[in-house]
Amino acid sequence: MSDSASIMPEHPPVTDWVNDFDHTDPTWTENPFPIWEQLRAASPVVHTERFLGCYMPTTYQAVKEIAYDTEHFSSRRVIVRDIRPEITARAPPITSDPPEHKPAKQLLLPPFTPDAMKKLEPRVRAICNELIDEFIADGKCDAAARYTKHVPVRAIAHMLGIPEKDGDHFIKWIHGILELGIKDDNALMEAVREMTGYFAAHLEQRKQNPTDDLISTLMKARDKDGNPLADEHVLGSLRLLLIAGIDTTWSAIGSSLWHLAKTPDDRERLVKEPELMPLAVEELLRAYSPVTMAREVMKETTVSGCPVKSGNMVLLSFPAANRDPAMFTDADKVVIDRKENRHAAFGLGIHRCVGSNLARMEMTVAIEEWLKRIPDFRLDPAGKVTWSEGTVRGPRQLPMLFGKAS
Repeated sequence: MSDSASIMPEHPPVTDWVNDFDHTDPTWTENPFPIWEQLRAASPVVHTERFLGCYMPTTYQAVKEIAYDTEHFSSRRVIVRDIRPEITARAPPITSDPPEHKPAKQLLLPPFTPDAMKKLEPRVRAICNELIDEFIADGKCDAAARYTKHVPVRAIAHMLGIPEKDGDHFIKWIHGILELGIKDDNALMEAVREMTGYFAAHLEQRKQNPTDDLISTLMKARDKDGNPLADEHVLGSLRLLLIAGIDTTWSAIGSSLWHLAKTPDDRERLVKEPELMPLAVEELLRAYSPVTMAREVMKETTVSGCPVKSGNMVLLSFPAANRDPAMFTDADKVVIDRKENRHAAFGLGIHRCVGSNLARMEMTVAIEEWLKRIPDFRLDPAGKVTWSEGTVRGPRQLPMLFGKAS
């Protein structure tokens, strides 16, 4: 089969968002917020024939109903794509349904406790400052390419006990899976193969020489019957940690810096009132949630009064839920000292993100260290901000100038 045979035809531009939405359309990639508003005004659940049939809940309530309903909606596929091949590689617990889900998730909780994050925090602060040292003297940088991308890559490498310099491989694989893979099956399969081969080699090394890191922790874990996990389970969990732990957090840090670059009042307030940081991080997570997941409809049901038929996928947009005015006052405003903020940025239901403590810590540290070193910054008008396409949304080019505008 030639390479071109597995690349789907280009998607035609959307002319009717309500009946033919497409989350890979350039208009959506650039600015999805008005689109979500339009869809929400039309119905709590909309449908498209694209992606072999796909629903999207548009309200917080509809997203919540689907996220909690594991009987009608399966997590076995977590990305909406142009094709639905047989499932060969799993990434437990994110691709697991009950009853397998709970034991798989419990194995991953201990490395991500708040206490574990406190131990990791000094290394993350050091990573942020090492990165800033490389560009601060230039008076400008592409903050996505030079900073936000590398913070979670190097932090997760540190946790896994693998070389931080291998981060470029991770970035390439994630791009292949989360962006290119929506429309190109070869890109997806190649990235999964390379990632699996990489981690399999690390597993073999640790069988000879055990280490004190997250890979060895998973290798030492036992299932509910007291047996060690199969290598395939360990490899699936490692793939998940890499994919779920990097793109998401780099996107959240990038969106936060993008917001602060174009909103000097918020930036100056955070510099003067650093104690606001915990509330600000929650609000930036709500307003610019990076992650949209997917579910597969297994049995016909209704969601918020709308019929939903099996054989379709669901684009489970936590970011759209977080902009629902029925749930949040001034939902489209970023209010950095918002007190009541039950956002869904880390998901809802049994699949709520295992790494939420890690993501919060990395975001907080990355913004704090940037503001300490670069309190005045703005978007570079000579450059262009570009955003990622598909499942995870964040800036991929983020040109900044430092210092006050003259």
